[in-house]
Amino acid sequence: MSIRVLIADDQDLVRTGLSMILSAQDGIEVVAEVADGREAVTMARHLRPDVCLLDIRMPEIDGIEATRQLAGPDVDDPLAVVVITTFDMDEYVHGALRAGAKGFLLKDAGADLLVQALHAAANGDALIAPSVTARLLSAFSDSASARPTQQPIEPLTGREEEVLQTVASGRTNYEIADDLHISLSTVKTHLASLMTKLGARNRVELAMWAYETGRMRR
Repeated sequence: MSIRVLIADDQDLVRTGLSMILSAQDGIEVVAEVADGREAVTMARHLRPDVCLLDIRMPEIDGIEATRQLAGPDVDDPLAVVVITTFDMDEYVHGALRAGAKGFLLKDAGADLLVQALHAAANGDALIAPSVTARLLSAFSDSASARPTQQPIEPLTGREEEVLQTVASGRTNYEIADDLHISLSTVKTHLASLMTKLGARNRVELAMWAYETGRMRR
């Protein structure tokens, strides 16, 4: 069964390029291409794609607000959103992740990573581009150092600490299972426990917490 994808980017060349890359992949179907955030929200609600691939800077409403409307905490039936952006837009990416995005990529990430991110999002997983994970999350943990960090309601187990670090490194569930030599269902159990203990909505917030608490090397 194909993953149905909506692409939103205000640059014709980028939008066309992404569509060509994805349409050439087995198991992926581009169901819509739109040029602004408002149309992205309208079309996504109408078509209910498996994944929405959104640029950050778009006219009408930007990618952050579009993400919030499609995947935010107040959305009853949220859609999976992957944000695609450029390296110098960390604050915008952070905002999109807080708004509910499943993950983010750089526009020069390449076809393989793009396809991985879409599959991860469609499966309820998330993929953070490894090349920017440390820089992005470290930067925001530095900026957040003046405020108290939320403490877990129960101490994390040793295995949960290991899973947390792999999540913060941008690993998918399958990669975590392989790295730690545990089953996929065990990975999901640990993630669910981590989210409960930390009050996190998704794995991206888990990664942010790991950096904010100094658990990852800067």
